[in-house]
Amino acid sequence: MDPVHTKTAQAVERPRTGERIMAAINRDPLTAPHAVRNDAVLAACTAVLAIAVALLVDHGRRPDALGWTLLLAAHVPLAWRRRRPVLVLLLVLAPVVPYHALDNNHGAPVAGSMIALYTVAATGPPRRTLLLGTVVIGTTLTVNALTNPDGFVELVRITGWVVAVLVFGVDVRFYRQYVAAIVERAERAERTREEEARRRVAEERLRIARDLHDLLAHSITLIGVQTSVAAHVLAADPERLDRATVAKALDDIAGTCRTARGELRTTLEVLRDNGAPADARGPLAGLDGVPDLVAAARLAGARVEPAVRVKGPVPPAVGAAAYRLVQEALTNAVRHAGPDPAVRVELREEGGTLHLSVTDDGTGPTPGGTPGFGLVGMRERARSVGGTLDAGPREGGGFTVTATLPLTTVTWEGTTG
Repeated sequence: MDPVHTKTAQAVERPRTGERIMAAINRDPLTAPHAVRNDAVLAACTAVLAIAVALLVDHGRRPDALGWTLLLAAHVPLAWRRRRPVLVLLLVLAPVVPYHALDNNHGAPVAGSMIALYTVAATGPPRRTLLLGTVVIGTTLTVNALTNPDGFVELVRITGWVVAVLVFGVDVRFYRQYVAAIVERAERAERTREEEARRRVAEERLRIARDLHDLLAHSITLIGVQTSVAAHVLAADPERLDRATVAKALDDIAGTCRTARGELRTTLEVLRDNGAPADARGPLAGLDGVPDLVAAARLAGARVEPAVRVKGPVPPAVGAAAYRLVQEALTNAVRHAGPDPAVRVELREEGGTLHLSVTDDGTGPTPGGTPGFGLVGMRERARSVGGTLDAGPREGGGFTVTATLPLTTVTWEGTTG
């Protein structure tokens, strides 16, 4: 890789100093990595600072051996400040109180004490922080009153520092909770988007499966019937071959193949065009395509009687669903109803609903045959536009398919192809 591009990529991937600082501030201190190690380093640095203050700043007498011991002992618990904040604060105060009571340098242990106090405020509930802050202020005021009764200014200064550290710790805690809530909402929104994307993919796969089933089942059934007609003519009387009938059957097969190939090409083009919108599938077949379905079924030998009583245009999705339902019902009638079945196709509009019915007088599917996906796909297609579908044998023989599809309130967002 080009060195210039390598440096650019590293600059993009490597977070800036400000971003790292903000990430450390936003991170929950109770779950931060390497907490003990980092806090041990912080305790050591704070102890060094305390020693320097005790040696260089004239604020009380310089500690003796006991004072040094108490001062260093107050910084040791800071290594575990994030694991046990309250216990660490108490362990820090335990040597600090006698340290101040002996009138040692009062500025030396301030940094360590404030760190322990800040940790309690930043990791605990406000009520606990208020209680411990009151204890700390009371203890500090008591010790200061015993060691420096006339130091009113010092008293106010110490109280101000304690209150400021507590307020800052509580504010940081609330800020971290706010950031965590924003991150959680973003993650939840991302999960919702992913689930929605998976749902849409599943719906699209189901739609494609229905389309391919309807297309191929219908075309293959018609081709099979037309091929049987041609084979029957050829085998019935070879000496007196009806060339016109055979030619017509072969022409019908070729026409069916061309229609199926065109619809299949349209479906495949949509699948290949990743950048196309979901509804870019060309014009959808609707109720105006029902006469073609009737004609194709008649060519296959069915005696189809259509009855279409629809006043005006219907929504494209509903029209496409009705077209596919009629197509699948006619395909099943041609395939399973026996030779020359009588089929009635009825479509009527009533009360804002499209009522669909396809009834035949055939023998129905062969018992014990391999179940297909036709009826399942028809029910799914009816539900996709907010409708219902019933299918089953009827009294006196034959099979009936009925569906109701709403014309005014389509609950499914999308189109049916």
